[in-house]
Amino acid sequence: MSIDLSSLNNVHRLLYSIPLRPIQGQRFQPTGFPGLGAATYQAADGLCLLVESTQSMANQLEAVCWDSGENKPISELEGISHVTVTRGGQFFTDTMLESHRLNSPYILEGKNSPFLKKLSEELGAADDGPIDRTKFAQILVKYDINSLIHGVFLAKSALAGGRLRVARALSAFIEAEGVRVAPSGGVKNDHVNPSGDTSKGFGNVPFARDEFTAELITLYVNIDLAMIRGYGLGKDLESLLILLSLFKVRALLKGGLRLRTACDFTTDCEDIVSTQSEKFTLPSEKDLCEALKGAIQRCQSHMICDTVTFEDKLPKKKAKEA
Repeated sequence: MSIDLSSLNNVHRLLYSIPLRPIQGQRFQPTGFPGLGAATYQAADGLCLLVESTQSMANQLEAVCWDSGENKPISELEGISHVTVTRGGQFFTDTMLESHRLNSPYILEGKNSPFLKKLSEELGAADDGPIDRTKFAQILVKYDINSLIHGVFLAKSALAGGRLRVARALSAFIEAEGVRVAPSGGVKNDHVNPSGDTSKGFGNVPFARDEFTAELITLYVNIDLAMIRGYGLGKDLESLLILLSLFKVRALLKGGLRLRTACDFTTDCEDIVSTQSEKFTLPSEKDLCEALKGAIQRCQSHMICDTVTFEDKLPKKKAKEA
């Protein structure tokens, strides 16, 4: 099955606005920030709320591509490039799990930093002067293709003076409009010693919690097609990156919208159509899986699944001063 992407040839951004609703009831718990709590803000039409940030949605879009039981990418993505880290001969982590992907300290640090040296040799970039962006993109495709979708910042002086950076080509966030606070609460019960010392974890502890209702909840998706074309990787790799981005969105909608215990969404949209005049419909999961399989096969010579060993001891936490 091939998916015709030709209608996107003159499109710079592929944009979707997908209405969501709580899968049960009306209340939901948004993301919270230290010192801020829920991120409410006043818009022209009333009170709005950031339900899930761009950073958090990147994590969600990556998570739907990982098989946590097998510690490898899901079967639909078999063959895509990524770097697995082992420790003591056992699985430790992977670029698809690390917040900074190839810039993970478990990959670039460690005894003698062999992977850092490998990247430095292959990039051949000086501390100053222009960076060959296409060569950099080719190396990211080779070792971790998701870095070209979710972005990466190789902040190492040994790598072109720490100037190697790629922004997100796929970004998403969830906003709610017409929001109202739905206050609630509960109590942590101690059936053994209800009046125990709560500072030590004993006793009954009542608590308050604010959830929200909303008139409209929307998942916004932005696939930067101009950025993907700007990598200069050729049509086959361009198509693979676009199909992989579309697959992540479709997989998220299928089963990745349980963001927290009290924040579980679904959508009633059957046909999800872009907001541009071209009206590009998000392909079905079946069609995307078939198209991705072919695209991965065509690009297989550009990608490897590498393994590195993390031998250093994990940093110890400092003991609290008496």
